[in-house]
Amino acid sequence: MGEPALVQGGTVLEVSPLSGRPGICVSGEISVATRPSWEGALAELARRHTDVSYVELSGVGFVDVAGVSALAHTAMNLPAGRVVVESPPPQVPRVLALFWPSLGGIEVTPR
Repeated sequence: MGEPALVQGGTVLEVSPLSGRPGICVSGEISVATRPSWEGALAELARRHTDVSYVELSGVGFVDVAGVSALAHTAMNLPAGRVVVESPPPQVPRVLALFWPSLGGIEVTPR
């Protein structure tokens, strides 16, 4: 975490720890090009999870369906607690509502 993932074509995903609370701050784009970095960040988030983990996405311009799926599966596989997704792009809550309408392990706060 902390090093930007720059891939061919200029796509960037930056992930850093949040200050003062458990979780990650993400900026850039979550797509097929950056998926390995995104999934790695979510795996690390799950390893460090205790009760509530935060995922700040205000700096993210786009998340593809597979990126939302990885987020949902991370929340579903936590032994307890929840993931709070803050300020995501509009497609995140739409995809979650479409495919996981009753997922209790995730909470979304809008932009």
